[in-house]
Amino acid sequence: MTGSEASPSFRLAYVPGVTPTKWVRIWNERLPDVPLTLVAVSPAEVFDVLRDGGADAGFVRLPVDGADLSAIPLYTETTVVVVPKDHVVAAVDEVSSEDLADEIVLHPLDDTLDWEQPPGRPAYERPATTADAIELVAAGVGLLVVPQSLARLHHRKDLTYRPVSGTAESRIALSWPEDRTTDLVEDFIGIVRGRTVNSSRGRTQSQPEPKSKRPEAGGARRKPAAKSGGGASTGRGPRSGSGGAKGGAKGSKRGKPRRRS
Repeated sequence: MTGSEASPSFRLAYVPGVTPTKWVRIWNERLPDVPLTLVAVSPAEVFDVLRDGGADAGFVRLPVDGADLSAIPLYTETTVVVVPKDHVVAAVDEVSSEDLADEIVLHPLDDTLDWEQPPGRPAYERPATTADAIELVAAGVGLLVVPQSLARLHHRKDLTYRPVSGTAESRIALSWPEDRTTDLVEDFIGIVRGRTVNSSRGRTQSQPEPKSKRPEAGGARRKPAAKSGGGASTGRGPRSGSGGAKGGAKGSKRGKPRRRS
């Protein structure tokens, strides 16, 4: 480990649309002495930020760029189409990609869906960003198909969105440089996977010693000694017999019947 152990900190990158609030809250509860810093980055920059040490881990959209980065898929986002509130699509609960065949569907250069061509008819030019495409939708130029998280991020009062089936989907993953899987990274992996505080997190941990049985006098437990005519003591009390084998047998049955008197 490096000298960073003297003042540990954790930097978490995330792409637009991801809301890491829940995981940050759990981190602060479990590791209050290790500050977590959020780093907002674009999808095009996030992998370079991880490689260059600008963040210890990050929420990214799959696929991961390069074999030097590890990734844990977390969830798949719902794909929606963003439309003006007075558009015919706003009157239904859900549409399919075929329903958009006659519509102009914008395809921004920072598109986060893994497809070559979105449904519908292409616009003359591709908007530079998703934010630019949202402005064009509001102007009535076309529609936009994006993950639901981005539709929420760019919410406008004059726009709405509906789920669309038969299209590409965006998958969110936690990623980090494979050669920098630190203890803090393992801690955050445990949080996003829902592990409890006491569960194993993959790092080396001291195992609790097994509970030992109550020590017995003389070591191992002794079997009771066989009763003999000599009236040898078995350690169970003085009533083991007072007059030979027969007397011992009768003596063992005597005593309990006191309740009958």
